[in-house]
Amino acid sequence: MPTARSPLALAALAAALAGCARSRAATTPVPAPAGQPPAGQPAAAGQPASAAAAGTPAGRPSLAGALSTPNADPFPSTYQPVTTRPTVIRNVVLLTATGPAIRNGAILLRDGKIAAVGQTVDAPADALVVDGGGRYVTPGIVDTHSHLGVYPAPGVQALSDGNEATNPVTAHVWAEHSVWPQDPQFPRNLAGGVTTLQVLPGSANLIGGRSAVLKVVPSRTVQGMKFPGARYGLKMACGENPKRVYASRGPSTRMGNVAGYRAAWIQAEGYRRRWDAWLGGNRQADPPTRDLGLETLAEVLRGNIFVHNHCYRADEMAQMVDVAREFGYRIRSFHHGVEAYKIADLMARDSISGSVWSDWGGFKLEALDGVKANLPMLHRAGVRAITHSDDPSGSQRLLQESAKAMAAGRQIGIDVPEHEAIRWVTLNAAWALGLDDRIGSLEVGKNADVVLWSGNPFSVYTRADRVWIDGHLYYDRSDPREQWRTDFELGFVPAPAAGGTR
Repeated sequence: MPTARSPLALAALAAALAGCARSRAATTPVPAPAGQPPAGQPAAAGQPASAAAAGTPAGRPSLAGALSTPNADPFPSTYQPVTTRPTVIRNVVLLTATGPAIRNGAILLRDGKIAAVGQTVDAPADALVVDGGGRYVTPGIVDTHSHLGVYPAPGVQALSDGNEATNPVTAHVWAEHSVWPQDPQFPRNLAGGVTTLQVLPGSANLIGGRSAVLKVVPSRTVQGMKFPGARYGLKMACGENPKRVYASRGPSTRMGNVAGYRAAWIQAEGYRRRWDAWLGGNRQADPPTRDLGLETLAEVLRGNIFVHNHCYRADEMAQMVDVAREFGYRIRSFHHGVEAYKIADLMARDSISGSVWSDWGGFKLEALDGVKANLPMLHRAGVRAITHSDDPSGSQRLLQESAKAMAAGRQIGIDVPEHEAIRWVTLNAAWALGLDDRIGSLEVGKNADVVLWSGNPFSVYTRADRVWIDGHLYYDRSDPREQWRTDFELGFVPAPAAGGTR
C-alpha cells in the first residue's frame, strides 16, 4: 500500500515506472477496443467491423484518429490488480447480495477473485487468515452517481470542472478528462467501503457528456483508476437545471428541453447511419467527418453506452421513456427520481433502475413530492432500487442512507430485510453500470471487492474496518500504513497516530 514519500523518492519512482513502461511496450500486445473482437477474429453478426481490425484500403493513408469506430477506446484503462497472497476472512456474517445472510461464514480471496464462500472454507497453506470476530462482510459498495474528481476538494472555482455549461448539448465532453486523481475525497470514500464509482458530469445541460467508471484506488492518472472494460454512461438531465442555466439562451421551458433532446437524437441517427454505411462498405470514398458529440450519441443508439438520466418528476420521467422509445435507445437508470415511486410500474416494465436518495426532497419545487419510502416502494414493485449519493459525504454513508429508507418502508408495511437491502448499494448498482457479472455480490469468480465492517453495516455506529479491491487490502482502519493519503495532502495533513482513526 502506498505510504507518504519524499518528492525525490516519488520522482525516482516515476522514472522507474516510466522505464518499465518503455521496456514492456515492444512485447505487450495492444488489446482490442472494448466490445470489438481481437485482431484476426470476425465482428459479431450485425455489428460494423472495427476499422482497426479491417485495416484501410491498399494505397490509402492510415486514418487513425479520423475514424468513428463503434466501441472505440482511445483512453484505455491502465489499471493493474496488485498481486497479493490469498486471504481467508473467517467467523463473519456474510451479506452476499444473492440470498440470505450466511452466519459464522468465511470467504477466500485468491488471485484477485472470490475463490470460495460459505460456512466452511479451506484456507491454502500460504493464506493470510483474518478472524472477523462475528463482524459483517459485504461486497464493495458501488456508487452510481458521484462527482468526485470533477468537483474535488477544496471546492474552489479553479477545480470546478463538472459542468461544461456552454451549450445545452455537450455530448462531446468526457468526465474522465476532468477527473483529478489527487482529490482527497477519494480515500475518504474508500474508508466508507466504496470500491467502485461512476463519476458523472453535472446536470446543467440537457446532455452533459460521458461518465467514467472508476475503481477507488491510488493512481497518478485517471487511466490508472478506470475500471477495465466498463461501459461509458451518458449523463442527461431534465427539468429545472437546464431551464435555469440556459434561461436567456434557451431552452427556457420544459417543452424546449424535450425539443432539444429530440433535435440531438435526430442528428445522431443520421450520423450513425452514415458511419455504419461507410464502415460496412468498400471504404474507397473518404469517410464522413467525425463529430465527437454525435459519436457519443450514436454509441447510445448502437447500445454501447448506457443512459443515466437526472430527473425528479414522474411526468418528466415518463416523457423521457417516450423519447427513448422514439429513437430506439434504453434508459439504464433514473437518477434522483424523488417521484419515481409514482411510476414504479413503468420503470419495472422497461427494466429501468432507480438511483435515488433515502430522504432528500423539498429543496426545490421539482423535488417537493419526495417520500422517504421511495426506495422500498421501488423495491416492492420489482424495480432495481439503488441508493446513490450525488454527494462526497453521502457517498461515505450509503448503507446508513439505505437504513433510513428501510425504516421508512417498515412504517408503511414494506419490510425489506437486510440481505435484500444490501443490493441497493451493491448488485443493483453494479447492474446499472453493466458490471454485475464482475462485482456487486460475494460469488465465486467475481472480483474480490470486499468490506469487513466493525458491526452491522446498516448501523450509524458502524465503520469499514478493512477494504479489499481485487483481493488487495487498500484500507485498514487500525493501521496508518494502510491508509491512502493523496499527494495533495502530503506535507500538510499529519499522519494518523498508530491505532488511530481518520
